[in-house]
Amino acid sequence: MNARERYIETLLFGQPDKIPFTPGGGRISTVKRWEEEGLPKGKNQFEALCDELGIKQEKSQPRYEVGVSLNIMPIFEQKVLKHEAGHYLVQDWKGAIVEISDDYDLTYLISASDFVTRKWHKFPVENEKDWQEMKKRLNPDEPGRFPADFAARCAKLRERDYVLSINPYGPFWALRDFCGFENLCMFTIEKPELVQEMAEVWGDFMTKVVSRILNETSLDVIHISEDMAYKEKAMISPAMCRQFLMPVWKKWVKTFKGDKCPVIAMDSDGFIGELIPLWIESGIQVCDPIEVAAGCDINAFRKSFGKKMAYRGGVDKREMAKGGKRIVDELKRIEPVVRDGGFIPSCDHGVPPDVSWKDYVYYAGLLAEMTGWK
Repeated sequence: MNARERYIETLLFGQPDKIPFTPGGGRISTVKRWEEEGLPKGKNQFEALCDELGIKQEKSQPRYEVGVSLNIMPIFEQKVLKHEAGHYLVQDWKGAIVEISDDYDLTYLISASDFVTRKWHKFPVENEKDWQEMKKRLNPDEPGRFPADFAARCAKLRERDYVLSINPYGPFWALRDFCGFENLCMFTIEKPELVQEMAEVWGDFMTKVVSRILNETSLDVIHISEDMAYKEKAMISPAMCRQFLMPVWKKWVKTFKGDKCPVIAMDSDGFIGELIPLWIESGIQVCDPIEVAAGCDINAFRKSFGKKMAYRGGVDKREMAKGGKRIVDELKRIEPVVRDGGFIPSCDHGVPPDVSWKDYVYYAGLLAEMTGWK
């Protein structure tokens, strides 16, 4: 099997030749430590890991992406508004006013390149008038949203042997970016019609963009980013999920899932136990990262939900940092679900800098044996 076939076969409870080897990666601060402990400086961490473990990497075709922006367009100007007392006050690309340590810069707010604490001061949508302005940035046909060579990219992608995914924000994530978490929660009570409209508009916008992609080429997975849970509880109630979010999830599943996209997945940190039934009902097949520190238990989930849901992640990063027998015990803990299928084990979030290179290599070696790579 090639990587693409193996990935789909695993998550759809098929018979893969082995399970995809995805131990998880370190972010900037983690890699900085690892480079002091044996990771060759500047070398791709996965390639270095495979070399260390003696795993021969499979050759694949040159990689292409669809190159389509799923974000608001135009983005907001990214700029520093103030710098004092060791902090930057900035406007990020989403239009929020955010405070971060001056140990970082604006690039850290564009992607999750490290573990960066921030404080939000203001959001771009505070009322109906603001929303009317934000809607102008949700034009599926905005010039530049699709690359000039989109058709050529799609032609090359039709015969790929690697996994091709896109990662749209779900309605909760998008609305939280627009309004801020606290404001959004208040709006669900005080302005439910506004929340309903924002969710519907976002859902329709994404439907049009992704449908155009699927008209030209297939995807292997649409991975919805929806971070919507704390430790032990979801951020909004199941009833509110049904009211505001499920119509969008169901529409996307109905529109996207099929021969041209076999897997629809959901990403949410935190405790997701009360959300999984809603995702199953919506037609979503996979979720991640199954954060153990938040109370997620992969074995309990499999017992409760059977093979109605597949998973990625689930390895407790805290146990990785403790090394030795704690790593062995952690992988033994998840082994029943690995053997049962529908599970690609990995670190349950980005690998933090308290995990040494030595312990990471040891963990990855055990994981490679468990998944059939050694």
